[in-house]
Amino acid sequence: DCSHSEDASVICSGEEMSYNIVNPIRLVGSGSTRCSGRVEVQHDGVWGTVCDDNWDLNDAKVVCRQLSCGMASQAPGSAHFGQGSNPIWLDEVACSGSEISLTQCGHRGYGKHDCSHSEDAGVICSDPIRLVGSGSTRCSGRVEVQHNGVWGTVCDDGWDLNDANAVCRQLSCGTGLHAPGSAHFGQGSDPIWLDDVACSGSESSLTHCGHSGYGKHNCNHGEDAGVICLGELLLVGSGSTRCSGRVEVLHDGVWGTVCHDKWDLNDAKVVCRQLSCGTALHAPKSALFGQGSDKIWLDDVECSGSESSLIQCGHNGYGKHNCNHGEDSGVICSG
Repeated sequence: DCSHSEDASVICSGEEMSYNIVNPIRLVGSGSTRCSGRVEVQHDGVWGTVCDDNWDLNDAKVVCRQLSCGMASQAPGSAHFGQGSNPIWLDEVACSGSEISLTQCGHRGYGKHDCSHSEDAGVICSDPIRLVGSGSTRCSGRVEVQHNGVWGTVCDDGWDLNDANAVCRQLSCGTGLHAPGSAHFGQGSDPIWLDDVACSGSESSLTHCGHSGYGKHNCNHGEDAGVICLGELLLVGSGSTRCSGRVEVLHDGVWGTVCHDKWDLNDAKVVCRQLSCGTALHAPKSALFGQGSDKIWLDDVECSGSESSLIQCGHNGYGKHNCNHGEDSGVICSG
């Protein structure tokens, strides 16, 4: 837990786990990824953009740090990732580059600006971790980390589910299911960067875990480590496939459904993108894939269609709904 000083400041070590908190920042837009896109912040429950006046690499550094996306490589302006349509919340953002959250940086005040959406700010971060290899998906694959701008693998010495949990959490992929070694997803060809990784399982990033030091190992690529994460999104139900089914999301370790109020193709687009399932063909309602029996977690979901994850979309809040399971939402993707 974090401690509190006499002046009411909160002091954290950086390794504490957070619960029931929605990150108030996201990267969206045309061509966006988990670690690059148009910067949007949430204020009073509404997402909005950031104007590019005075936007620079120091501001981008803070965004990348906040999203566990490594170092900032670029701070594009002029709506590089497309124009937003929500309010313009921030203008003249002034970060030193050392802040842990964009909200700690100076700015004119929420909603105070002299901008248009053609000035929307973006970031491009150097994501320090990826899952690749034969049979890999967004949430499973050979673990590779970036060091000094070069990608490399992780040796499976001491590799276990605690280490996998840290990777899965870092990639917003839920919890770890398996921690395969022995190059389960194929052998890498880059340097072997990490060996004897020792995570407790509560870390938010693999870089917070102990290890032998970058490049220090006694391994070969036949020992490359991988992860298989549970993910935070599933398609299940009668007649479901990997890319079509009833939508269920994971919250507080419990799976639940999504109510079909306001459910449309924009919402389905985000689900299909998140699952690497191509484009959305249909957004079926009324429990087309059968009724769920778990919680109903989301209602009135409103995506623009450009988000990379369903949790980035607006909704009423987890568990807040006026629905029954006869209203469970589904998707049919092209993948």
